[in-house]
Amino acid sequence: MIKEDKRAGKIKERYRRWFDARADWDVQAREDIDFYLGNHFTDQEASELAERNQMGLPIDRLYAAIEQFKAIITSKPPKFSAVGREDSDTKLGNVWKTILEYIWDNSDGDEVFKQVIHDFSVAGLGYFYGYIDPEADYGRGEVKFTYVDPFRVVVDPNSRNKWFDDASGMQLSTILTRDQLLDGYPSLGVPDKEGKILIDEIENIGIDDEDYPSSQNRQEGMSFTPDIVKDYDYGSQSQKYRIIEDFRKVKMPFFRVVDLQTGKEKILDNKNLQKLLEDKRTAEAFDRGLFDIVEVQQTRIQVTCIVGQIVLYESVLDTDIFPLVPVPNIWTNTPYPMSDVRKNKGFQRFLNKVMSLITSHAQASSGLKLLIPQGSVQDIEELERDWANPNATIEYDASFGEPHFPSPQPLAGSILQLPQMVEHYIDLNIGIFEMQQGDAGAAPRTSSGTMMMEDFGQRRSKSKLRDVEASLKRLGKLMYHLSKSHYTFQKTFRIVQPNNDLTEYTINKKLYDDKTKELQTIENDIGVGAFDVRVIGNSTMPSNKWGEWNIYMEAYQAGLIDKVEALKKTEIFDKEGVLQRTDLIAQLQQQLQGAQEEIKKLSGDLQTAHRESVSSRKKVEVEKFKGKLKEQEFDSKTKNTVSIDKLSNAVKLESEKLRLVTDAEKKRSQAQKGSGKLQTKE
Repeated sequence: MIKEDKRAGKIKERYRRWFDARADWDVQAREDIDFYLGNHFTDQEASELAERNQMGLPIDRLYAAIEQFKAIITSKPPKFSAVGREDSDTKLGNVWKTILEYIWDNSDGDEVFKQVIHDFSVAGLGYFYGYIDPEADYGRGEVKFTYVDPFRVVVDPNSRNKWFDDASGMQLSTILTRDQLLDGYPSLGVPDKEGKILIDEIENIGIDDEDYPSSQNRQEGMSFTPDIVKDYDYGSQSQKYRIIEDFRKVKMPFFRVVDLQTGKEKILDNKNLQKLLEDKRTAEAFDRGLFDIVEVQQTRIQVTCIVGQIVLYESVLDTDIFPLVPVPNIWTNTPYPMSDVRKNKGFQRFLNKVMSLITSHAQASSGLKLLIPQGSVQDIEELERDWANPNATIEYDASFGEPHFPSPQPLAGSILQLPQMVEHYIDLNIGIFEMQQGDAGAAPRTSSGTMMMEDFGQRRSKSKLRDVEASLKRLGKLMYHLSKSHYTFQKTFRIVQPNNDLTEYTINKKLYDDKTKELQTIENDIGVGAFDVRVIGNSTMPSNKWGEWNIYMEAYQAGLIDKVEALKKTEIFDKEGVLQRTDLIAQLQQQLQGAQEEIKKLSGDLQTAHRESVSSRKKVEVEKFKGKLKEQEFDSKTKNTVSIDKLSNAVKLESEKLRLVTDAEKKRSQAQKGSGKLQTKE
């Protein structure tokens, strides 16, 4: 037999103490689960109902109320958001937002979230569990989270913080069969040098040693819960092992290293500080006092995993948040919160009792009792048989008296209103109402009034959601811490958005100088900086899609938002395809409009050119005609000039001839006059 490790002995001793302290809560939580499953009666109560000839069938109002509450809280998936503490960290904050969304999708976050809300509502306490899957991504590992059954977790009962921050530790129990244990840890089945197999030397647990408590109520219809099916595999009953993961807070040394020349500060652990000092130039800078080092103690979570009396592994997680993130419902200042089912079990029992009374009165009214004088009937059993026959003839001795029927008192009308009143109180306690379950009779007549009442009706659920978001915020911080220490290598994260948009970031991408081949910088180095991780409020609550769509449609028509924002509120699957097609259509329309304008412009230019061409041709013809006219005018003028010259010469010639003739006539006349005077004298 293997000697027990001291660490394993202490962990098992703490587990027994904390498990025993939780025993009363286990009983109550298991009864809450029974009420959710419809197992409302104990064996004694069911036997009493059978003696009254009544069925042990409850009027189950809790199941419908819890399911509606779960539907409201998980209507939409939550979203993580990372915000840098400095303005320069905005880009890296978007990187962290993508990483957290990647982890959520990679861990099936929507399904895990709904299961945690189920435990939150029914048992009063749900758990997220963050871990690193070493086999994922072909051995490089992935940060993931899942849910764990609240009965598997034990907590220090002295804790008084709502999220168990002040607890000295938490433990997670996992019961596995031999085959399951060997699947997870194959090295336990490998023989050593002496031929011994380690798993044969490990302590196993008893047959009745289980995490899930047994039911105290009668199982109506056989509810197959873990306490019932645990013995179905009879071959593995004596070969079960308990793995305990023990989480405790420890103090670890860290170093604030400040470069006095640049003022930059880095936070290093002991291992990274040693690597930094191995560089000669850095070591010389430290010796010259160019760096300032301050050692600080920080809280970290140490995990020790044991099975039986051996320790499987022990490590320190780079986070101060327990990997088991609780989601308590009705907090009682202890690690044992209450559920919505427990708050309403009394009302459910009262409803069952009222229905039992109504059923008893109905039985008394439908089957009247017959009172007969003693001795008037010889065979009572024969009378009972004949009484069931409507055509029977029954003899009796009238001297003893006549039989008569006692009439039952009428049932008060107020009794019939009790079931509805009890159902109303159950809905009021949980924070859901009939209108939210689709009851049109309880809704206002107008759509706006229905939307307003629906919004008012969700205020109780929103208060519950704030408690859940506080746990989601802690889960986001846990994922941030685990990712910061795990993703130290270059990795590309891709997220497909609901509208099919692809978001992609590459972290820890090393950029080298092309000439010297020296490292210049690291792009998206997630090992530096500090970020506030939060959850967007109201992200999981339902909304009236038609009302939202009308609001967004009006805003789109008014030009306040674009079509991309309007499409986000629709249930159209291929939003990206629609946007691409509408963009293509818009582009084609723009191109067509531009082409039409260009055609109009060209046709106008063509008309102008045609007019100009015609005008030019006309001008040419006119100019040609003008030229011809000018030639004709010149010829005419020339001819006229010649004619005028000829005429002028002729006129001059004739004038000269006329002058000569005139002069001759004058001379002749004078000569004649002279000869006449001479004759006279004589």
